[in-house]
Amino acid sequence: MAFDFASRFEKLSGIVHRVGSEAAAAATIAQICQTSQAGCIALAGLSSTLVALIKEACEQTCPELSILTEPYAAADLPLAIDRADIGVTGISFAIAQSGTMVEVADNDALRLVSSLPRIHIGLLRAEDIIEHYHDSAGRIRATIADHPENLVLSFISGPSRTGDIELKLTLGVHGPEEAHCVIIDAAA
Repeated sequence: MAFDFASRFEKLSGIVHRVGSEAAAAATIAQICQTSQAGCIALAGLSSTLVALIKEACEQTCPELSILTEPYAAADLPLAIDRADIGVTGISFAIAQSGTMVEVADNDALRLVSSLPRIHIGLLRAEDIIEHYHDSAGRIRATIADHPENLVLSFISGPSRTGDIELKLTLGVHGPEEAHCVIIDAAA
């Protein structure tokens, strides 16, 4: 299913990276930071292990990079994240049928880290890719039951796009202009 997801995500102008470990995922993120000449990266919704690996990889690859991590102060949340060129978030699951990453946010930081910076990188485990939309119903129901208040589900299918009256698509007007998905797959 990872191949089907990747194929569809790429058709939607997304960029897929398949790696075999969390350390390789961190190295990929550092490479994206270096290639894009990012000055600041924001992290949200990641395990402490992944945060440490990303910090280490970025410090080696691009030592000038500022790294913002949770917890973010509520008072300056949007302004802090708005400084970031790249936002990295954990992805709850993905739908192969449409090439869609599904992000479950129970706080504003996670939602803003994936939508404010010009580049979004979603981290996804291969085993969390499901085949069809209807396969997501049980996961969504369970998530809502676990978080009955202040829950946002974001369905991310490539970079933000908008069209004008002349039907010209423009990327990045209302969100990230570049979307990456790093799939962590031990079989990769």
